[in-house]
Amino acid sequence: MIELDGSTGEGGGQILRSSLTLSMITGQPFHIRNIRANRAKPGLMRQHLMAVRAAATVCDAQVSHAEVGSAELSFSPRSIKGGIYEFAIGTAGSATLVLQTLIPALLHADVPSVIKVSGGTHNPKAPPAHFIEHAYVPVLRAMGAQVDFELKRFGFYPNGGGEVCAAVWPCARLAQLHLTERGTLREGRADAYVAAIPLAVAHRELESIGKGLHWRDDQLFAHPLANDQGPGNAVLIVLRSEHVTEVFSSVGEKRRRAEDVAGDAILEAKRYLISGAALGEHLGDQLMLPLALAGGGSYTLDHVSQHAITNAEVIAQFLPVHVSFEAGERYSTCTVRPQGARKDTAR
Repeated sequence: MIELDGSTGEGGGQILRSSLTLSMITGQPFHIRNIRANRAKPGLMRQHLMAVRAAATVCDAQVSHAEVGSAELSFSPRSIKGGIYEFAIGTAGSATLVLQTLIPALLHADVPSVIKVSGGTHNPKAPPAHFIEHAYVPVLRAMGAQVDFELKRFGFYPNGGGEVCAAVWPCARLAQLHLTERGTLREGRADAYVAAIPLAVAHRELESIGKGLHWRDDQLFAHPLANDQGPGNAVLIVLRSEHVTEVFSSVGEKRRRAEDVAGDAILEAKRYLISGAALGEHLGDQLMLPLALAGGGSYTLDHVSQHAITNAEVIAQFLPVHVSFEAGERYSTCTVRPQGARKDTAR
């Protein structure tokens, strides 16, 4: 039984989600205490509980203390079963984070799988559905995985009601990947989505992005959605380069100016563009686990967060790999290699 302390490092839900994924794949049970201890509302919330229940369903696991507010959890997996699954969070909790918990595990299933998750699709501090579609899934495909993704319905925080769907085919082994350069920038665009709020909000966000990134009007797109998918607003900056696509986003909130919402996405996009790194902070966090499953790989990223460092420590509890970060002048390099492998021969 692997013992984990959920208060270590960034002390958030990623410790639990990575543990669930890796436990399903490796067959190793774990016990975690102090779940989300560093958050304003510690313990399991609805979206974390749904990730636990979804993982347990997929691998027929034995689980204890799986209830809202619980600060500890034990999880003992059995074999991963492919099939058709539907999970409803019941709140605006992130559907994409639940999906990301399951996708790597279902690559190890016996038959193909289809998963539908309803809840929030565009939440603060969670990857939006467009990030999964345009950034995360293509990286998995580059490693040999066959994964399809579809955003079926928008669900904005705080109401939720959205739905995402993924089809996952078994993959015997992921290929190692080295993403050290992004290559030539082929397309830059911004998309602002609004539902049951004035379209003028989207236009103001796009105007801010146009000025901030010096983009033309034909790179800026406003998307009015059906009122029953709102109220809600999200803005996304998509950068398609030769070797990778990055997505930077921000979600509108009550009493927050459109220019400030757009400003968050602009700052992240600028930091990425100036750095010259292949990946941004969040895609770098998400790629680490697939590379560990592949047994190695590397990438450059614009910022190493405490979130990433904590995720590396969790991965090392389940897999015989070592994750290291090397700071450079403008960006950092993350390298995943088997334990005991020499640094200069990791590639």
